[in-house]
Amino acid sequence: MARMTWTFSPERVDTPDAVSLRRNYFGDVAGRYYGRVLSEDEYDEGMIDEGLELLAPPAGAFLVGRYEGKAAACGGIVLLDGERAELTRVFIRPAFRGLGGADLLMDGLERAARALGARRTVLNTRLDLVEARALYARHGYGEIPAYCSGPYMEIWYGKELV
Repeated sequence: MARMTWTFSPERVDTPDAVSLRRNYFGDVAGRYYGRVLSEDEYDEGMIDEGLELLAPPAGAFLVGRYEGKAAACGGIVLLDGERAELTRVFIRPAFRGLGGADLLMDGLERAARALGARRTVLNTRLDLVEARALYARHGYGEIPAYCSGPYMEIWYGKELV
């Protein structure tokens, strides 16, 4: 039997696969927050001002992961300053969870952060996103004081890159 494989590569945020993944990410995290599936208008409104220009060189990167050629995962990295890069939009489509992609995605995002010159990665999330929090802990992220604020930020994590 052939071994199923993941590939990860930087991609523009406006490609069809990247847009679809960002839409799924937004639907997942916002849907959990509101406890329901979002309407089309809510998707469109929520995705208008995402700061997408930061997810491209020289300020950042956006990775798309494919499992056997199918768009299955994404994540972004944004350089905050000369030392820190922020992980954002870390997402694996539900059908592809449990297949090892999350660990590969995290490794790829950390490599991208190093390539941008970062010595530390940080991120923020919500307390109810327990799977994401477990992933971050598994990769050596520890809780840190808040470095930013916003309506959906409840816990902050950081990691020194070595």
